[in-house]
Amino acid sequence: MGMTDPIADMLTRIRNANRKHFKSVDVLLSRMNLHLAEGLKKNVYIGGYDTNKERSGFIMLRIYL
Repeated sequence: MGMTDPIADMLTRIRNANRKHFKSVDVLLSRMNLHLAEGLKKNVYIGGYDTNKERSGFIMLRIYL
């Protein structure tokens, strides 16, 4: 089953990780998620972001809170 709303998924993951006081959260990398992360960083809602490749072969966007 695929995601129907990737923006809501990314923001929900960030919100849930923030509530649990995680230092970072991973989401799937896409151009939309990358541009959204750039905007969040520019407006100082997140500390930063980085990309890394998982063992499963997917490229993930790690967001630092």
